[in-house]
Amino acid sequence: MNNTWIWIVVAIVVIGGGYWWLQGSQAPTAVDAVDDAGVQQTMPVIGSTTPEAIVEAALSATVTYDGSSYSPASVTIKQGGSVTFTSTAGDMWVASAPHPEHTGYSGTSRSEHCAAGYTGAAPFDQCIAGTTYTFTFNKVGTWKYHNHSNSSAFGSVTVVQ
Repeated sequence: MNNTWIWIVVAIVVIGGGYWWLQGSQAPTAVDAVDDAGVQQTMPVIGSTTPEAIVEAALSATVTYDGSSYSPASVTIKQGGSVTFTSTAGDMWVASAPHPEHTGYSGTSRSEHCAAGYTGAAPFDQCIAGTTYTFTFNKVGTWKYHNHSNSSAFGSVTVVQ
């Protein structure tokens, strides 16, 4: 009987300690802050609620292609911001998903928006291999991309307001 009570107490301590550890190890995902105009803003947080940890989406980002993958594979920028893709391993061909159509961002196919004389909306498509490509994202959403020359290399750009 005494052994049963000991095991019950041990189980309660282990479960309680696990719950306490789990609650303490989860970083907050957002914090309320007041901007310079006195307007309350909810902003993403990385790691803690210190002012240094409050970050906003950037207006630009750089993604590097190493011949087999993009790094970082996912970036977040503000609407109207640009992402510059740079290859350290020769040519790449950055294009919106899905492969091989490239219709994800502009709604037009690769054969349409890469044709000579195309005058429609700006496609998220390099249209020809090269070592650097910069694209300005004016549409809010998450836009998947790949290397048309190596479709196993892919990533995403999240555009927020």
